[in-house]
Formats: sequence, C-alpha cells, structure tokens
Amino acid sequence: MATKDIIDTLAGIEPGSALDAIRARRLQARENAQKSYLSLFEPIDASEFSLVERAAIAAFVTGLHGESPVAAFYREKLAANTDGAALLAAIQVEIERGKTSGPYGAFPAGPLSIENKAGLIYRVSAGRKPDLSARLVAALEHAHLLVFRPRDAASADMKALLAAGWSNTGIVTFSQLVAFLSFQVRVVTGLRVLGASLGRTSAGA
Repeated sequence: MATKDIIDTLAGIEPGSALDAIRARRLQARENAQKSYLSLFEPIDASEFSLVERAAIAAFVTGLHGESPVAAFYREKLAANTDGAALLAAIQVEIERGKTSGPYGAFPAGPLSIENKAGLIYRVSAGRKPDLSARLVAALEHAHLLVFRPRDAASADMKALLAAGWSNTGIVTFSQLVAFLSFQVRVVTGLRVLGASLGRTSAGA
C-alpha cells in the first residue's frame, strides 16, 4: 500500500479541497517531495544511517523550528522505535537547550562581513551524552550548525562526524535529511496558513 503523501497529511489537506487543487498544479514538485521523504525515512538500505537515528535527528531538527504538526509527527515516529521513548526524552532536553534564532555566523572577510552575527555555539550537554550514542551527539551538534549557522560549516565539522563513526555516505544522507526537514517545515507551515486564509475567505463569502 502506498504511503499517503506526508506533506498533505501534515498540512491537513483533504482530497478535493482547495489546497489539494493548488498542490495539484505543481504535481512534479509534490511527487518529488514525497519521493524525498520516502528515500530518507523509508529507505531500502539504512545500514549507513539507521532508522532510529533518522527519527531522532528529525525530532531534534523540527523541534528547533518550533512546535508544529511536523515536530509532533517526528516525535511520535521516534517514540515508536524500540527504546525510542527514552531517547526522545533526551532529545527534548536538547531541543530546549538548542533553541535560538538565526541564521547567524560569519562570512569570509569582505563586503558581506557587515552581516556577521554572533549566536549560540550548541554542544550536547554532558548530562545527556550517556543517553545518546557518540554518533548522535555529533549529529545533533552538526544539525544545529546546519540549521542556525550554515555559513560557519567547515571541514573540521565534517571530521567530527567521521571521528564519531559516520561514513561519507551517511554524512551526505544526513545533510540531505536536515535540508529536507527545513523545507518540509516551511512548506507545511505555509500551506496551513494558506488553508486557514482560504477557510476565512469561504466563511465570509
């Protein structure tokens, strides 16, 4: 059985609705987003990047973006894994510690340096490290970097992931997953706002 379109589900889009019609106008984009979700969260091979790691990072990244149906979905996805509830508790603590606003960081010396902005340099708390694997500790710290300080990403950050046991293939998939989650949060939020606006328009007609 085909997996229901995840963005439609999270945005509360019903078949035949005005939002469904709007999304159908960009069918290829809709299909590509669903294919991305399936390849990242229902992969044929998860040997380089386990399903529980994917769910944990997803819960963390979407939690950093703020409370939303997307964040709730990935919390539930993580909790559904064996030992997921205990892992989720640690992730929740780290979300609260990692919340900030961005993007921030430093540009190379030049005209853009005027846009430099200091911000939180996130590190997993010592108290939570025993609840997380070395791979997840490195992944959470790198995910926070990608969400809030992408301009600061450097080769040393990649080396930290490699040192924690991530393979080059796993790092590529990990980076794709973080980028997809940021996209998914924005799209779902936008669609829900649009849906609410259409509902108010219809009610006032």
